[in-house]
Order: sequence, then structure tokens, then C-alpha cells
Amino acid sequence: MNGNDDPNFRVTNNNAIDVHVGRRVRLRRTLLGMSQEQLGEALNITFQQVQKYERGSNRISASRLWDIAQILDVPVSFFFDDMTDDTAANSPRKVRAGTTTAEYEEKPNDPMARRETLELVRAYYNITNVGVRKRITEMVKSVSQALPGDA
Repeated sequence: MNGNDDPNFRVTNNNAIDVHVGRRVRLRRTLLGMSQEQLGEALNITFQQVQKYERGSNRISASRLWDIAQILDVPVSFFFDDMTDDTAANSPRKVRAGTTTAEYEEKPNDPMARRETLELVRAYYNITNVGVRKRITEMVKSVSQALPGDA
């Protein structure tokens, strides 16, 4: 009996690990200033497929992830960096064992998933003068601490 025949084996779309990997693809792509269309062209797929990968609604195969890593100039391990224990606990193997649930809710309030954050980081690293970047960082920290309720 394979996993697809087992009624206890529930691997659904939006698995936590697929969502995490998709977010990391989006993060790196955005930091490079690359559009979904450009990544899709490089992979010979549609931008809609790139969107599905980035949302985690379609799982990225190992060979496709390798290609994405090459295009985005990162090691494959980059896509698994910063994975929380909670996310790792939602692997299909653990879902099958019943140690966790297959349902995973994407956290829309995650600041690292917001376009605003990605654009800010990209703009920040476009500043080539390290001293200027450091002063900007200090200014942002100072402003965030000075504003009530915004810290």
C-alpha cells in the first residue's frame, strides 16, 4: 500500500514546509529584484506556477528546487534556513505518523512575508556605503523606540 492509498496519510496543499520553502524563494527573488515572470522564464514555466510555488500550494520538486537555487544564486539549503521546529514538525512523514496535523495556516501578519519588508531590505542593501547603512539602521531603531505603541 502506498501513501496515497492509506486513509491516514493526509498530505495536503499548503504543507508548512512547502509554504516555508516558497516564502524563501519569494524572499530571495524579491531581494534580487527579479519578477515572478523573470523567474518563470528562466525555469521555462508560467509566472502563475511561480506564484503557486511561492504560496506553497504546489510542492517544488528536488530538481526544480536545484534549478531555482542556481538561478537565485543560493545553495539549496537556503530554502530551509530559519525553519522553526513547528514548521519542521509538519513534514509529511510526521503528518502520516499522526504526530502533527496536515493543516497549516499561513501567518499573514508575519513581517518577513510582507512585500514592504522585502522592498525595504532590498533598498537597504542597494546602499553601498556601509557607514550610511549603519546610520540608517540606528535611525530606524531610534524612531521605533521613540514612537509609543509602535515599538
